[in-house]
Amino acid sequence: MAALASWGIALFEYLLQVPANRIGFTRFDVGQLKIIQEVITLSVFVPFAVFYLGQPLKWDYLWAGLCMVGAVYFIFRSA
Repeated sequence: MAALASWGIALFEYLLQVPANRIGFTRFDVGQLKIIQEVITLSVFVPFAVFYLGQPLKWDYLWAGLCMVGAVYFIFRSA
């Protein structure tokens, strides 16, 4: 059951990332696609950790999210 649940989560993330990379490759460079991938991963992981795994919502998640916002800003500001 745990394997099916983990594959289901990975499938959801994969379904978001692969089309983004295939479509985005014509518009974004590799660094921008990597940042998009990390933002998607963090967006999927944090709710999973909090709601399914029962982890408390930590300030670390907020700081990581803010770092990702900064990364998005810096990688896309020259575009």
